[in-house]
Amino acid sequence: MKLHRTLYLKLIFSYMLFFLASFIMISAINSRMILNDLTKTRADSLYRESQYVATTYGNDIYKGFEAREKSLDQLKAIDTYISAEIRIIDTNGYQVLDTRSDDNPVFSDFDPAAIGSYYLVGDFYGVFEEDYLSVFYPIVNNYNVRGYVVIQMPMSDIYASRDRLMTISYLTMLFMYALSLIILVTFSLHVYIPVRRITRAAEEYASGHYSYDPDVHAKDEIGYLAGTLHYMASEIGRSEENQRKFIANVSHDFRSPLTSIKGYLTAMLDGTIPREMYEKYLKVVLNETDRLTKLTNGLLELNSLNHKGVVLTITNFDINGAIRQICETFDVLCSEKKISIELILSGEKLYVSADMGKIQQVFANLMDNAIKFSHTNSIIKVETTEKGEKVYVSVKDSGIGIPKDAQGMVFDRFYKTDLSRGKDKKGTGLGLAIAKEIIQAHNQNINVISTEGVGSEFIFTLAKARDQKEKD
Repeated sequence: MKLHRTLYLKLIFSYMLFFLASFIMISAINSRMILNDLTKTRADSLYRESQYVATTYGNDIYKGFEAREKSLDQLKAIDTYISAEIRIIDTNGYQVLDTRSDDNPVFSDFDPAAIGSYYLVGDFYGVFEEDYLSVFYPIVNNYNVRGYVVIQMPMSDIYASRDRLMTISYLTMLFMYALSLIILVTFSLHVYIPVRRITRAAEEYASGHYSYDPDVHAKDEIGYLAGTLHYMASEIGRSEENQRKFIANVSHDFRSPLTSIKGYLTAMLDGTIPREMYEKYLKVVLNETDRLTKLTNGLLELNSLNHKGVVLTITNFDINGAIRQICETFDVLCSEKKISIELILSGEKLYVSADMGKIQQVFANLMDNAIKFSHTNSIIKVETTEKGEKVYVSVKDSGIGIPKDAQGMVFDRFYKTDLSRGKDKKGTGLGLAIAKEIIQAHNQNINVISTEGVGSEFIFTLAKARDQKEKD
């Protein structure tokens, strides 16, 4: 969290630094640029006026007193029109005429050619107490410069125009920064704070607190990220809980037969069990070792399915024929419990596209469970039906059934309902989990419908073979 706060402070600092730099730039550089542009624009305008005066009245000024006075009247009118003072100064610096004064001073240092420009900003050789803009244009007669038209106006007007434009610039800058501040606040609310909450959530999840909620509900990529992270944490938490249960179940299911084996063997060694009873209890020990072997094989198979995936060899085969064949292998068990198997098969042959060996394993497991939990003198119904592009296989018994609240967990590893624990002495609790993995690997479904005390029906689907002719 400290790192993120530092980054945010860096963002705020950069924002303030950018604001200060922009203010300095506008105050210094922009102000100078605006002043230069306004000065040049006004100088160009006065230059055109000075050109007009020089070409229209310049030579008349040197034709005598009357011509000079007449020209002076015209120049005063122009002065009033353009609000600028007009001077005529000869090449020696002597002022010949001034629209606003009768004095005729001498400007000994006057030399427009040395200025290097057609205008000058300053007090004009100490004449003014403030800055003036002075524009020059030569009066030419027979290719000789006789004097200069000098038009002058105070820079205060230009300064005022510059200040008005600077005020607009400042207001625009303040508006832009107010807008950027709103954007920064919006960024904080909709990006930074959610990201900080997500980071905090990641830290909580890393500490094992998988129930922590980042409390981010935005309907964008950040909200999707928060939701995905929370879902991932929930799944990890659920996985760890399942792992704990898995280990507990494995420990229990291994401990029980090991305890029995140890107990019987100890009793045989210390003479508690007489020698004539050895055969009976050795068979019990052998059954327990078979149970451990079955449990170990189931764990290895399930682990292989989870990590490597189910390797399928897809062929087209007759599911009805496979069902008949497997049902025959359960004749002895059915006879012992006086259970009948009723086959309701769709047609003589019904071809599906699947891994024959894996599907036989699924069906055999369902039949084994159905016989195990069915009552004596009951019927197990096996049915196949076609619906569209799928084939439904159903195994229905009339046994003890599964409680409603347990039906969603029967496919979990090692899960056994309380009703089944007394009957399923040899079960591992892995058969249905393996069956589900196999069916899902075929991109199909397996479900259970059960009523406690009435019976259970397991149904799984298979893809119907497109070509219903035997190919295997």
